[in-house]
Amino acid sequence: MAISKSKIAVGLLVGGILTVVFGTVLVFVGPIIIDDQIAKNVEINPKNEMSYTMWKDIPVPFFMSVYFFNVLNPQEILNGEKPMVEQRGPYVYSEKRWKDNITFHENYTVSYKEYRQYHFERDMSVGDESDVVTIPNMLVLGAAIMMEKLPYPVRMIISASFKAFKETAFLTKPVGELMWGYDSKLVDFLNNYFPGMLPSTGKFGLFAEFNNSNTGLFTVNTGQDDIRKVHKVDSWNGLKKVDYWRTEQCNMINGTAGQMWPPFMTPESTLPFYSPDACRSMELVYQRPGSVGGVPVYRFVAPTTLFANGTDYAPNEGFCPCRQSGLLNVSSCRQKSPVFISHPHFFNADPFLLSTVLGLSPNEDDHGLFIDIHPETGVPMNVSVRLQLNLYMKAVSGITETGKISEVVMPMIWFGESGYIDGPILKTFHTNLVVMPAMMEYMQYIFISLGLATILGAVILKTQDKRRTQSSTNLTEKQDQMDDINEPKASSSGSERQAEKYVINDSEKPM
Repeated sequence: MAISKSKIAVGLLVGGILTVVFGTVLVFVGPIIIDDQIAKNVEINPKNEMSYTMWKDIPVPFFMSVYFFNVLNPQEILNGEKPMVEQRGPYVYSEKRWKDNITFHENYTVSYKEYRQYHFERDMSVGDESDVVTIPNMLVLGAAIMMEKLPYPVRMIISASFKAFKETAFLTKPVGELMWGYDSKLVDFLNNYFPGMLPSTGKFGLFAEFNNSNTGLFTVNTGQDDIRKVHKVDSWNGLKKVDYWRTEQCNMINGTAGQMWPPFMTPESTLPFYSPDACRSMELVYQRPGSVGGVPVYRFVAPTTLFANGTDYAPNEGFCPCRQSGLLNVSSCRQKSPVFISHPHFFNADPFLLSTVLGLSPNEDDHGLFIDIHPETGVPMNVSVRLQLNLYMKAVSGITETGKISEVVMPMIWFGESGYIDGPILKTFHTNLVVMPAMMEYMQYIFISLGLATILGAVILKTQDKRRTQSSTNLTEKQDQMDDINEPKASSSGSERQAEKYVINDSEKPM
């Protein structure tokens, strides 16, 4: 039995309305579903096998590029002239990071130690680790500042010990030894008679304490109870705050451990993190949107106030005693050694610092610090953290090795730690975080458009059926009218024929 077009139109109308409703619901429910899936996948949970493995054993290739400021005029510096340096590098090291001693707690936190290991990459470097450079001798010039307030006779004894061990104000050694340590009788002497003065009891090197080491015991939130807290530091080495600085605010341990942040960021968000190497919390600010391999990102950079002194930025007063803006005095957490951190080439620093050293040329592209982060997940896609180590040095009476050195913050080395997501991981990110949400968004409007088209088709079909029915009705009515008109004529003709018959019959009768 054929189905009437009217019933088909009703069916299409109902189906169209339901399709529009479904598409409209997707418009509002779709983002909620996506956000819920993101929240479940970014929390630190062993059940999330892929994301947990990425958090535990970071699969992203990390590299540390090191640049030395080779001193060109060491003797002239001792005579009071302005230092002149040339940048030598990069010397590139691949960096492997992994977490160990992982312990989950009942309060939705997890403790771990993150280890790091470096391997020299000759093909990516400008030269070999055997290349020789000249830099300030921290053992001599650093110790001179640390001993400056001791009695004059003690300073003379210190100077005599430098001479005995043949230590001078400037050190010329291979890159590898300066990085990872070299044997020194002076180091042995200082460790024996001034324990705690040096950061390590073995070989002395700028990064000797970094290789095959960990950054301390971090306890962070898993986000299982509140996704807004995921990765945020609960404590570091059991501490809720440090005691290196002069104010409670500066001693606070804020933000994350610097690897991931809570999801659902906006341009108003910031990236706070605690850095054990800098002994303080830092915060990056939003700069601009961008993309990495087709994945949308927000770029966060260091604000100009990050290393500003207390005069230029009052909240930083707690990090003082300060010198010019652009320097962070880390002596309070580095055995009182006069070491300062800055951006490379004194980028974003007080111009006075540039005027005291020849050979520096700062620019944002080469020396700026940034993190490109996917705002929906809080996962960094491209990272470049660049910092410079500087030594405050000057002539100290009684220590003849310092000569007539003018007071200066001397660049020694700068390094950039960089990492980026690529390959299969980037493809997975692009598929799950760009393609799938886009498909869901398209599906929303496809359902709405299809539903509206179906409703329109139902209306057209119903209209056509109504017109066809009306036309058929009109035709039937006209036929009935014609039949009504033709019926009397037929009756009249019959009467006439009957009458005629009677007449004929009458005429045939005999007279």
